Amino acid sequence: MLPQTQSWLQSAAAAPDARDDYSRPAAAEPVVGNYFVAAYPPFSAWTEAQVPALHDALGRHPTSVPLGVYVHLPFCHHKCDYCYYLSYIGQPAAVINRYLDTVMREAALYAAQPAVKERPVAFGYFGGGTPSLLSVAQLSRLMTGLRAAFRWDAAEEITFECAPRSVTRELLAALRESGVTRVSMGVQSFDDGLLALNGRVHRAADVRRAYVLIAAAGFAQVNLDLMCGLLGETDAHWHATLQQVLELQPDAVTLYQTEIPRNTRLAREFEAGMLPTPPPSWEVKRARLDAGRRAFEEEGYTATSAYNLVRDPARQPFRYQDLLWRGADMLGLGVASFGYVGGVHYQNQTKLEAYEAALAGGALPLQRAFPLTPGDQLIREFILQLKLGRVDLAPLHARFGVDPLERFAAPLKAFADDGWLTWNERAVELTRAGLLRVDRLLPAFYDARFQTIRYS
Repeated sequence: MLPQTQSWLQSAAAAPDARDDYSRPAAAEPVVGNYFVAAYPPFSAWTEAQVPALHDALGRHPTSVPLGVYVHLPFCHHKCDYCYYLSYIGQPAAVINRYLDTVMREAALYAAQPAVKERPVAFGYFGGGTPSLLSVAQLSRLMTGLRAAFRWDAAEEITFECAPRSVTRELLAALRESGVTRVSMGVQSFDDGLLALNGRVHRAADVRRAYVLIAAAGFAQVNLDLMCGLLGETDAHWHATLQQVLELQPDAVTLYQTEIPRNTRLAREFEAGMLPTPPPSWEVKRARLDAGRRAFEEEGYTATSAYNLVRDPARQPFRYQDLLWRGADMLGLGVASFGYVGGVHYQNQTKLEAYEAALAGGALPLQRAFPLTPGDQLIREFILQLKLGRVDLAPLHARFGVDPLERFAAPLKAFADDGWLTWNERAVELTRAGLLRVDRLLPAFYDARFQTIRYS
């Protein structure tokens, strides 16, 4: 039943074409720092002085682009060593309840804005933190408040992140009742030693227990997140994890390469020389990622991006990703949350006290923003769609009046010469080797004013 993933791991390390693909770039790749590109321009270009641009965008009449809603639920039992998302550990119910009330107040403020009012929600995403830490009563209150603010009935997809230990049958029933269609569970590895070494609180048995409950609950899509290149991981660890996930046969999997952002425990310990073992190299991580993708493809999964593979793309798309990367608006609710409305990026206050204080005073809790020019929007959509593996050029040419092949001629030629991509008059497509390292390629397409600034 299972593909021979071990042979792929060996061939990825030994075959001449694979070795050439992974080693060709001359520039050294940093051990510490962001790898995954989530936004353009880089976050460090966003400033408080540009916040009025978001107010201007919110005051305009709504557009025809889809609208999404992201809700950040920043509460955890424990912070993973590689995690850089804002989270608060071990908070009492009173703190969480107050936070949920504040998020609902924020939603009501957005719902009154001309650019948002009466627009249907096309997709929703509840991330964290650990959203599944909410009690059934807390979840019900939050969903009731959000539905009072926004038109959710026509949403194509609503995703809710879960952690294995906090999954209960009662919570899953409440999620189904509230309209959640897609559950995403962070597994990362099936090796208990690796999970402990990287600061994860769950163990493999927790994943199996939770997955049985989730699969039985009847969601339209169940996704499992995996990470290759965890601290201490070997090829054998990764092979064993792939085998066990393939036995579960989830609707979708997301395969990430472990990054070590600067504001993490893992980065601090690496820079202090305190890690018990060196992190796997990027060459090793790409080889393992390739082996994982091949394992799922052999089992009939289809790759829909640099990270995602699904059993049935027509029936189980990932609308949050597909729509956002093609120019959809998205309201970011919650402390430190990111949003994008009318061509303006923004981030909320990153301290809980400041976030709650702003909304208590009747103001949106904005910390920084960046209004994109049409040229910036072209770059943003081009590079994000590259992460899908293919960029159809005609829609971008029609929207922005610029031929992407001319605009990006230099990096396209360089990467084609390196074997990372191909193009014709219809589309740019990444090769398999290019897709494995896509986030390393994207900065070459940035405007010159953002080429040398830090990412966040």
